[in-house]
Amino acid sequence: MKKDLAREMYKAWRTQLKSRDALGREEEKRSKNDDPLAIGNILEEFVGVRDWRKGIAEGTLFSEWASVVGADISENAVPASLVDGRLTIQTRSTAWATQLNMMRSQLLETIRKSAPGALVEEIVVIGPNAPSWKKGLRTIRGAKGPRDTYG
Repeated sequence: MKKDLAREMYKAWRTQLKSRDALGREEEKRSKNDDPLAIGNILEEFVGVRDWRKGIAEGTLFSEWASVVGADISENAVPASLVDGRLTIQTRSTAWATQLNMMRSQLLETIRKSAPGALVEEIVVIGPNAPSWKKGLRTIRGAKGPRDTYG
C-alpha cells in the first residue's frame, strides 16, 4: 500500500511539473505579444492547464446542493462524499433514505444535468449515523456483519 501511495504521489508530481512547463511556455508566448488579455481568459486557461475542471465541478455540486436537488431534498439530505464516481448522500431519517433510494435514477439524472463536469456514476444513500460493518481491519469478505456475532 505504501508503494502505491508513493507511486501516486510521484505521478501527481510529474503531472504538475509537466503542467508548469506548459504554463511557462504559454506565458512566454503571451509576453512576446503586447496585447493585454482578459482575466477570465487567463483563469480559464490556467484551470485547463492544471486540469481542475472536474474538481471545480464537484465542489460546485456540494456548494450548490440546494439549487441542484431542490429545497425539500436539500433540507433532509446532504452530500457526504464523492469518491471514484460514487456520491454518498446522508439523510436526516431512514424514511428519507428509503425515498431517495426509490428515486435514485431520477436524482442521478438531475445531478448530471445540473453539474455536468462532476463525475457521478453511482449514488449511495445512507440514513442518519449509519454504521458500516463492511470496512475496517477485522472484516471478512462475504460475511453478513454483526449477525455473525450476535446470532
